Amino acid sequence: MVERGAPVVPSARSERSLLFLVAAVQFVNLLDFMMVMPLGPDFAVALGISMSDIGLIGGSYTAAAALSGVACASFLDRFDRRSALLVALLGLVAGTAAGGLATGLSSLVAARVLAGAFGGPATAIAFSIVADATPPERRGRAMGVVMGAYSLAAVLGVPVGLELARRGGFQVPFFAVAALGLLVAGLARLLLPPMRGHLAGARAAGSALRELRALVTRPLVSLAYAATAAVTMAAFLIIPNISAYAQQNLGYPRERLGLLYLAGGALSFVVMRVAGAVIDRIGAFRTSAAGAALLVAVLYAGFHSYVPGLPVLVVFVGFMTGSTIRNIAQSTLVSRVPRPAERARFGAMQSALDHLASALAAFLSARMLRELPDRRLDGMEGVAALAIAFTLASLPLLLWIERRVAVSPAAGAGPARALRGEGA
Repeated sequence: MVERGAPVVPSARSERSLLFLVAAVQFVNLLDFMMVMPLGPDFAVALGISMSDIGLIGGSYTAAAALSGVACASFLDRFDRRSALLVALLGLVAGTAAGGLATGLSSLVAARVLAGAFGGPATAIAFSIVADATPPERRGRAMGVVMGAYSLAAVLGVPVGLELARRGGFQVPFFAVAALGLLVAGLARLLLPPMRGHLAGARAAGSALRELRALVTRPLVSLAYAATAAVTMAAFLIIPNISAYAQQNLGYPRERLGLLYLAGGALSFVVMRVAGAVIDRIGAFRTSAAGAALLVAVLYAGFHSYVPGLPVLVVFVGFMTGSTIRNIAQSTLVSRVPRPAERARFGAMQSALDHLASALAAFLSARMLRELPDRRLDGMEGVAALAIAFTLASLPLLLWIERRVAVSPAAGAGPARALRGEGA
């Protein structure tokens, strides 16, 4: 299948090498985000920050990422993908390094705002590169490779970051991730080819704001954004509270917490690769439905009405596996919605919505939960029920999108048109 307007990657740069390079970018980006919350108690003690203010640090990143995603959506498609990615990476590196130089709550929040302002667009650009470089029939596998960075960040990055902080202080992980980001930026500059094939369509489209307005008001795009929000809400109602719930409610020992991330992340890495191939074979909706069934079962048995004797490891791994399947299926499907020349601004808006949905979900769960005198969390039943509702609500949206992209002339990868060599 060929999508009209899609950039052609030079033959000297293999598709596999490009995907692993983009995965490295995502690894740095995700590790920068994921390591902060586990490190919260460390820098709270070191900088004299109240434990209750740790949430402000994580929220500052997501808020900045959301706002920058909206701001960048109108012009990201007007630049070479490689140049835009390098700028975003260097800004992320600067913000991450600044976190290691923080002297208090205000300076740390400012550093996280800077990191989020560049981290959000970096995600959008990375997925735009994947969509540009791979045809629709192989995009599921490609998304699986790139999204495997999440599992690697959980399996390798978070435990290593915690150990570095234990040995050298909370500053060391920030500096280590910044150094890794510089290395990846250098590799991207050397190995990533210029990607300008989308520019002709972007420049011919007219006003940037008019383009953006036309994009977000298109019905199929609105469906894609609604599905993104539903999938994200379902996950982030649980994610901020899963560590406290496992320890306080289920009695899981703190010293073995790393085992959960190791096992869950390792299995998710395998699942991502398998799920990508399954999506290419049976379709994104069917794969997502299978992930949703697993996720609903885990949410009910592990969080809503805990089944006595159910191992915490099974609950954690099941939650990560179901979420992983859903995420890759949703990402693969919505990648077919935008036209090649509008992928970056579509992705920037999607990234902004994703961050806003995660922040809203975390806020909702915090309002629904309360800490009991014995430190257990009360109200998890309601949080899990809401997560189940969002999981189920996303399914008809994804089915509708899958059917529309097969026939809609506005979709970026409609099979019927692509088979005839036509694009959007």
